[in-house]
Amino acid sequence: MTLDPSRALPGRDTPLAIGGVHAVNGRAMLPPFPDGMQQVVLGLGCFWGAERLFWQLPGVHVTAVGYAGGSTPNPTYEETCTGLTGHAEVVRVVFDPAEVDLDRLLQVFWEAHDPTQGNRQGNDIGSQYRSIILTLDEAQREVAERTRDAYQQALTRAGGGTITTEIAPLTAFYYAEEVHQQYLHKNPGGYCGLRGTGVACPIV
Repeated sequence: MTLDPSRALPGRDTPLAIGGVHAVNGRAMLPPFPDGMQQVVLGLGCFWGAERLFWQLPGVHVTAVGYAGGSTPNPTYEETCTGLTGHAEVVRVVFDPAEVDLDRLLQVFWEAHDPTQGNRQGNDIGSQYRSIILTLDEAQREVAERTRDAYQQALTRAGGGTITTEIAPLTAFYYAEEVHQQYLHKNPGGYCGLRGTGVACPIV
């Protein structure tokens, strides 16, 4: 969903305060990141389960949850849930390309959720739950589009729907509140809404 910026909540100039240390691996969630690291920002529904999915992958240096893809600067969780920021719940994935490439990260992305649902993931309804890939350069955009097309072919063969995932350049990433960072590590019995389609994504 594209929200008219004139309708967006005003937000604030000051970023939300976070501790900045990843609760699982103890690494810094705030830049600068070590030389050679790359990053991509992904939204696949509720960011609690999405973040856990990626921090467990070999080659991922650090993760953080936040808000991106909209207009409101430094939004709160409550503001994002109104749909009036334009943002999606997202995960910043900082990774070592010598250990894991973007193709593999996006294979996990496609398989972990249903990218055909538009502004929802299962029972989580709203534009903040939309499927989105926010890229940092042209090379990432090409990988995103190539893997999307490959997964669409696989879904079509399986009788699935049409992918609605938004692919756009990253303009800003706003960190979510500390309580949401590594939420499922801090709350092991917490809610995780990740549900894939059951269709494998080929890497081509």
